Amino acid sequence: MGKLVIFSAPSGSGKTTIVRELLAIFPQFEFSISATSRAPRGQERNGVDYYFLSGEEFRRLVEQDSFVEWEEVYAGTCYGTLRSETERIWSKGNVIVFDVDVMGGINLKRIFGGDACSIFIMPPSIEELERRLIGRATDSAEVIAKRVAKAEFEISKAGQFDHVVVNDDLREAVAATRHIIEDFLK
Repeated sequence: MGKLVIFSAPSGSGKTTIVRELLAIFPQFEFSISATSRAPRGQERNGVDYYFLSGEEFRRLVEQDSFVEWEEVYAGTCYGTLRSETERIWSKGNVIVFDVDVMGGINLKRIFGGDACSIFIMPPSIEELERRLIGRATDSAEVIAKRVAKAEFEISKAGQFDHVVVNDDLREAVAATRHIIEDFLK
């Protein structure tokens, strides 16, 4: 087993943008592609952004114990980390980078303990989070309202992470996160 870095945040906090920046900085990092039972959004591609599975396929893999962790994040929509994905990345000697929902991040940290560095990306405010979600133009108003409501619960879980980085300025958030990771990898 190798090391892993876990990024979690409410949807719209900028964690995926920060992860992309860090993947370019750390050549030994490899992104763990999560599986989901939801349909692709926008330009998302299977096997690149997520492994898109039907609800039935997802349940079958749960029954086969194919997931390190999984969660029903929204009613009828599941996300999880496939064991085969972690094994694939570690077999190359790389550090796994997770971009997962908050409960998934807490579960991964519990499972991997000291081999994992968990980082919570905090939005500057709920209002800014909502503005970002609207600006993405990938979700309906109903979905955005659900994400904003869930964000308050997720923010209450930030203290269960090793580090909290407020993303009110992307450049500063990337620099702070880079420093945390460099310390973790020493």
